[in-house]
Amino acid sequence: MLLGKAFATGKLKSSANNLKYYAKYRKGADRSTYEYLYSRIDKMEELAKQVGDIEGSCVDEARGALLNAEGRGAALYWDGVKKIAPDFLGREGRGATDLVNSLLNYGYGILYNRVLSAATRAGLDPFAGYVHTDRPGKPSLVLDLVEEFRAPVVDRAVLGTLGTGFKVGMDGERLDEKTRKLVAGRVRERLAARVTHRGRKHTLENVVHIQARSVASFVRDGVLYKPFVGSW
Repeated sequence: MLLGKAFATGKLKSSANNLKYYAKYRKGADRSTYEYLYSRIDKMEELAKQVGDIEGSCVDEARGALLNAEGRGAALYWDGVKKIAPDFLGREGRGATDLVNSLLNYGYGILYNRVLSAATRAGLDPFAGYVHTDRPGKPSLVLDLVEEFRAPVVDRAVLGTLGTGFKVGMDGERLDEKTRKLVAGRVRERLAARVTHRGRKHTLENVVHIQARSVASFVRDGVLYKPFVGSW
């Protein structure tokens, strides 16, 4: 229950902070966009507070409420992203063929593998999820933990790439090799970026491993888990 709430809180706050990052550069130059983004940010931060009030004796009793909060937060977040990236029409997962979602999905695949590696090295069972339900063959724990890092790692990398005016290349319905290499490089750059976490400077990649070990400490010893929240 506590771990599930922490994962949901981390996702909501990291996503809100990612919108804050883009809003701050528009405060003077594009006030309407700034205010539009903050109208979403304020609601997302309120959802994060509401997650703390969700009750239940176990995660199974709270899962519906947690997923509802995450879903509502995601809708607000992607609505904000539309304002930042005009070519973005809405979030689509696996199988998407539009440019922006193709970039996001490719970047998430890279991040997913890093989180899977960190979870495995921490001695965790990647298939034992808390918010995402357990299903045969579904690495639910990895899907839980990756949520804290999607916005500060992949979304920041992809939106930053689009902001440079880079022309995304497609090979049929897939990204072409040049674009895949560029996105992979940008995601690696974000993972190598240094951030303050628990009072010390770490690369984001190292933070992924720290968080995985923290999950392991919670599972083994009940040590309180604190989610990672990306800065803005």
